[in-house]
Amino acid sequence: MTNWTLAARAAKMNPSVIREILKVTEKPGIISLAGGLPSPKTFPIDAFAKACGAVLSQDGPSALQYAASEGYQPLRQAVADFLPWDVSVDQVLITTGSQQGLDLVAKVLIDAGSRILVETPTYLGAIQAFAPMEPDVVSVASDDEGMQIDDLAHKTGSGAGQARFLYVLPNFQNPTGRTMSEARRAALVAKAAELNLPLIEDNPYGDLWFDQPPPAPLTARNPEGCIYLGSFSKVLAPGLRLGFIVAPKAVFPKLLQAKQAADLHSPGFNQRMVHEVMKGGFLGRHVPTIRALYKQQRDAMLQALTREMAGLDVQWNTPDGGMFLWVRLPEGMSAIDLLPEAVDRNVAFVPGAAFYADNADHRTLRLSFVTASAEQISTGVGSLAAAIRARVAQKA
Repeated sequence: MTNWTLAARAAKMNPSVIREILKVTEKPGIISLAGGLPSPKTFPIDAFAKACGAVLSQDGPSALQYAASEGYQPLRQAVADFLPWDVSVDQVLITTGSQQGLDLVAKVLIDAGSRILVETPTYLGAIQAFAPMEPDVVSVASDDEGMQIDDLAHKTGSGAGQARFLYVLPNFQNPTGRTMSEARRAALVAKAAELNLPLIEDNPYGDLWFDQPPPAPLTARNPEGCIYLGSFSKVLAPGLRLGFIVAPKAVFPKLLQAKQAADLHSPGFNQRMVHEVMKGGFLGRHVPTIRALYKQQRDAMLQALTREMAGLDVQWNTPDGGMFLWVRLPEGMSAIDLLPEAVDRNVAFVPGAAFYADNADHRTLRLSFVTASAEQISTGVGSLAAAIRARVAQKA
């Protein structure tokens, strides 16, 4: 029997809690309020069918050939053009989903033992992407407006131990759905510049606002001090696996070299299709239909929670956009322990503890309102409430 010796960093790799829970949702009859999967109703299938034919007929051989690592030039230019600050095409790198952007950032900026800062809580996929580089991940206290500036200054450190960067999702954050206020953004960018602390701004949900757009990106306020990550998954289709990085010229070459080593380039055919679909202002017509659907389903979840959780000490927020809502269970109750009982009642969610780098709040859980129908949301929240009531009765 062959004895495989794994690299030490492999011990830092752990399965995605969300991916494991998604396996449970394949059970017949389960209503999944767990995964952050965009609604298939939003996928512009007809537009992609037309784009596919156009790409193949116009320049099929090039679309199916190896391509530049930076990405398809017209798509990179389109990204630069629609961002709300002055971006050169030379700063845009097309990635295989924004998740790859996190992987590239980790490879380029993290050494073993490096301190990096994250929100409380933060995106699980980022923690997973950073973990193989063996950083010291430090959580910064956060509230409903975002990261608390005083704690950021306290956690940044100095000298050789200073944090390499702060990772932050200002818009409709995964997992909490919260949005950083204008005042907090201004204070954060100013404090980060004062501390010489680079920011990694992850913005896959920023276009999914309901009533009004969020405040200007952090990167727009200090482009040289930020790396910006975006995605086409939430506004077009996640199966394309296309995202992008906008980086200062000081770090762009190393991100590009890491990209070359990882996969040479993101699928050129997919890039050309996205560019073709985006022509003629398509996103300006398409994205509002996504917003309208998701707002309707958020409202359905809020109504169900208000109705079904009456009399229970359960708290939740009201996100202004995005895909997620954050719930806190009664005192002494664990979302991890509650999950199997919820699944027995045919509803699934994601326990919040997975999203904390440290000091997890086991009372929290994440609900997604975008994939299930309004009717399923109503039934699923009712089943969740029944599971909570059963737990409360057991403790009585």
